[in-house]
Amino acid sequence: MFILASASPRRRELLTQIGLTFDVEVADIDETPQLAEAALPYVKRLAEHKAAAVFARHPNKARLVVLGADTTVLCDGQILGKPEDEADAARMLRLLSGRTHQVITGVALMTATACQVAAEVTEVEVIALTDKQIADYVATGEPMGKAGAYGIQGRAARFIPRIEGCYFNVVGLPLARVSAMLETIR
Repeated sequence: MFILASASPRRRELLTQIGLTFDVEVADIDETPQLAEAALPYVKRLAEHKAAAVFARHPNKARLVVLGADTTVLCDGQILGKPEDEADAARMLRLLSGRTHQVITGVALMTATACQVAAEVTEVEVIALTDKQIADYVATGEPMGKAGAYGIQGRAARFIPRIEGCYFNVVGLPLARVSAMLETIR
Protein backbone atom coordinates (compact mmCIF):
# COMPACT_ATOMS: atom_id res chain seq x y z
CA MET A 1 0.00 0.00 0.00
CA PHE A 2 1.38 3.42 -1.03
CA ILE A 3 0.19 6.51 0.86
CA LEU A 4 0.87 10.18 0.17
CA ALA A 5 1.03 12.01 3.52
CA SER A 6 0.00 15.39 2.13
CA ALA A 7 -3.07 17.54 1.63
CA SER A 8 -1.55 19.15 -1.47
CA PRO A 9 -3.69 18.72 -4.58
CA ARG A 10 -0.61 19.51 -6.69
CA ARG A 11 1.31 16.58 -5.22
CA ARG A 12 -1.66 14.31 -5.94
CA GLU A 13 -1.77 15.51 -9.55
CA LEU A 14 1.97 15.00 -10.01
CA LEU A 15 1.98 11.44 -8.66
CA THR A 16 -1.04 10.61 -10.81
CA GLN A 17 0.74 12.15 -13.82
CA ILE A 18 3.53 9.57 -13.54
CA GLY A 19 1.08 6.69 -13.23
CA LEU A 20 1.22 5.92 -9.52
CA THR A 21 -1.73 4.57 -7.56
CA PHE A 22 -1.91 5.76 -3.97
CA ASP A 23 -4.13 6.75 -1.07
CA VAL A 24 -3.96 10.16 0.60
CA GLU A 25 -3.80 10.74 4.33
CA VAL A 26 -3.09 14.14 5.82
CA ALA A 27 -0.50 14.31 8.58
CA ASP A 28 -1.33 16.87 11.24
CA ILE A 29 2.04 18.08 12.50
CA ASP A 30 3.44 21.35 13.80
CA GLU A 31 5.18 23.06 10.87
CA THR A 32 6.84 25.82 12.86
CA PRO A 33 10.55 26.17 12.09
CA GLN A 34 12.80 25.50 15.07
CA LEU A 35 14.94 28.32 16.40
CA ALA A 36 17.69 29.14 13.85
CA GLU A 37 16.71 26.13 11.71
CA ALA A 38 17.95 26.40 8.13
CA ALA A 39 15.54 25.76 5.26
CA LEU A 40 17.05 22.47 4.03
CA PRO A 41 16.97 20.67 7.39
CA TYR A 42 13.55 22.22 8.04
CA VAL A 43 11.84 20.72 4.98
CA LYS A 44 13.57 17.37 5.47
CA ARG A 45 12.42 17.25 9.10
CA LEU A 46 8.83 18.11 8.18
CA ALA A 47 8.74 15.54 5.36
CA GLU A 48 10.00 12.83 7.71
CA HIS A 49 7.58 13.82 10.49
CA LYS A 50 4.64 13.76 8.05
CA ALA A 51 5.60 10.32 6.78
CA ALA A 52 6.14 9.01 10.32
CA ALA A 53 2.80 10.38 11.58
CA VAL A 54 0.85 8.59 8.84
CA PHE A 55 3.01 5.44 9.05
CA ALA A 56 2.28 5.17 12.79
CA ARG A 57 -1.49 5.01 12.18
CA HIS A 58 -1.28 1.69 10.35
CA PRO A 59 -0.98 -1.58 12.28
CA ASN A 60 0.10 -3.64 9.24
CA LYS A 61 3.39 -2.05 8.23
CA ALA A 62 4.95 -4.94 6.28
CA ARG A 63 3.90 -3.66 2.83
CA LEU A 64 3.31 -0.03 3.73
CA VAL A 65 5.11 2.78 1.91
CA VAL A 66 4.44 6.38 3.00
CA LEU A 67 5.67 9.48 1.17
CA GLY A 68 5.92 12.71 3.13
CA ALA A 69 6.87 16.01 1.52
CA ASP A 70 7.22 19.65 2.40
CA THR A 71 8.09 22.63 0.21
CA THR A 72 9.32 26.04 1.25
CA VAL A 73 10.69 29.12 -0.44
CA LEU A 74 13.95 30.68 0.72
CA CYS A 75 14.75 34.31 -0.05
CA ASP A 76 17.47 36.30 1.72
CA GLY A 77 17.70 33.64 4.39
CA GLN A 78 13.98 33.94 5.14
CA ILE A 79 11.80 30.84 5.03
CA LEU A 80 8.56 31.74 3.25
CA GLY A 81 5.80 29.26 3.94
CA LYS A 82 2.16 29.69 3.03
CA PRO A 83 0.82 33.23 3.45
CA GLU A 84 -1.42 33.88 6.44
CA ASP A 85 -3.61 36.34 4.55
CA GLU A 86 -3.64 38.59 1.48
CA ALA A 87 -1.36 41.19 3.09
CA ASP A 88 1.19 38.48 3.89
CA ALA A 89 0.97 37.17 0.31
CA ALA A 90 1.65 40.67 -1.05
CA ARG A 91 4.60 41.04 1.34
CA MET A 92 6.11 37.78 0.09
CA LEU A 93 5.63 38.71 -3.54
CA ARG A 94 7.30 42.09 -2.97
CA LEU A 95 10.25 40.26 -1.40
CA LEU A 96 10.55 37.90 -4.40
CA SER A 97 10.08 40.67 -6.99
CA GLY A 98 13.06 41.17 -9.29
CA ARG A 99 15.12 38.50 -7.57
CA THR A 100 16.17 34.89 -7.64
CA HIS A 101 15.13 32.65 -4.77
CA GLN A 102 15.26 28.95 -3.94
CA VAL A 103 12.39 26.50 -3.77
CA ILE A 104 13.31 23.61 -1.51
CA THR A 105 11.29 20.41 -1.16
CA GLY A 106 12.06 17.74 1.39
CA VAL A 107 10.82 14.22 0.70
CA ALA A 108 10.73 11.20 3.00
CA LEU A 109 9.88 7.66 1.95
CA MET A 110 9.11 5.42 4.92
CA THR A 111 8.82 1.63 4.91
CA ALA A 112 8.96 -1.00 7.65
CA THR A 113 12.71 -1.33 7.17
CA ALA A 114 13.95 2.17 6.36
CA CYS A 115 13.28 5.86 5.92
CA GLN A 116 14.95 7.64 3.03
CA VAL A 117 15.06 11.43 3.33
CA ALA A 118 16.24 13.79 0.59
CA ALA A 119 15.76 17.33 -0.63
CA GLU A 120 15.70 19.11 -3.97
CA VAL A 121 16.62 22.77 -4.56
CA THR A 122 15.53 24.80 -7.58
CA GLU A 123 16.56 28.39 -8.32
CA VAL A 124 13.65 30.55 -9.50
CA GLU A 125 13.92 34.00 -11.04
CA VAL A 126 11.01 36.43 -10.70
CA ILE A 127 10.60 39.58 -12.82
CA ALA A 128 10.30 42.96 -11.13
CA LEU A 129 6.62 43.13 -10.19
CA THR A 130 4.56 46.30 -10.04
CA ASP A 131 2.24 46.99 -7.13
CA LYS A 132 -0.68 46.50 -9.52
CA GLN A 133 0.60 43.11 -10.70
CA ILE A 134 0.98 42.00 -7.09
CA ALA A 135 -2.48 43.28 -6.09
CA ASP A 136 -4.14 41.74 -9.14
CA TYR A 137 -2.44 38.38 -8.55
CA VAL A 138 -3.29 38.34 -4.84
CA ALA A 139 -6.93 39.17 -5.72
CA THR A 140 -7.15 35.91 -7.72
CA GLY A 141 -6.72 33.93 -4.49
CA GLU A 142 -4.07 31.77 -6.15
CA PRO A 143 -1.25 32.72 -3.74
CA MET A 144 -3.12 31.33 -0.74
CA GLY A 145 -2.03 27.89 0.41
CA LYS A 146 1.22 28.03 -1.59
CA ALA A 147 4.74 28.40 -0.22
CA GLY A 148 6.12 31.78 -1.23
CA ALA A 149 2.63 32.94 -2.25
CA TYR A 150 2.77 31.80 -5.87
CA GLY A 151 2.09 28.82 -8.08
CA ILE A 152 4.45 28.42 -11.05
CA GLN A 153 1.90 26.17 -12.74
CA GLY A 154 -0.78 28.85 -12.59
CA ARG A 155 -1.11 32.56 -13.31
CA ALA A 156 2.28 33.34 -11.76
CA ALA A 157 3.97 31.55 -14.68
CA ARG A 158 4.07 34.92 -16.46
CA PHE A 159 6.29 36.29 -13.66
CA ILE A 160 8.98 33.60 -13.94
CA PRO A 161 11.34 33.95 -16.90
CA ARG A 162 13.72 31.19 -15.86
CA ILE A 163 14.44 28.44 -13.39
CA GLU A 164 17.49 26.31 -12.78
CA GLY A 165 16.67 22.83 -11.60
CA CYS A 166 13.56 20.69 -11.38
CA TYR A 167 10.33 22.37 -12.51
CA PHE A 168 8.21 19.79 -10.68
CA ASN A 169 10.04 20.65 -7.45
CA VAL A 170 8.67 24.19 -7.76
CA VAL A 171 5.17 22.78 -8.27
CA GLY A 172 5.61 20.78 -5.06
CA LEU A 173 7.27 17.40 -5.66
CA PRO A 174 10.57 16.55 -7.39
CA LEU A 175 9.25 13.66 -9.48
CA ALA A 176 12.57 12.27 -10.74
CA ARG A 177 13.98 12.15 -7.20
CA VAL A 178 10.83 10.54 -5.77
CA SER A 179 10.75 8.00 -8.62
CA ALA A 180 14.38 7.08 -7.97
CA MET A 181 13.66 6.64 -4.27
CA LEU A 182 10.66 4.41 -5.04
CA GLU A 183 12.81 2.25 -7.34
CA THR A 184 15.14 1.42 -4.45
CA ILE A 185 12.33 -0.22 -2.46
CA ARG A 186 10.74 -2.26 -5.25
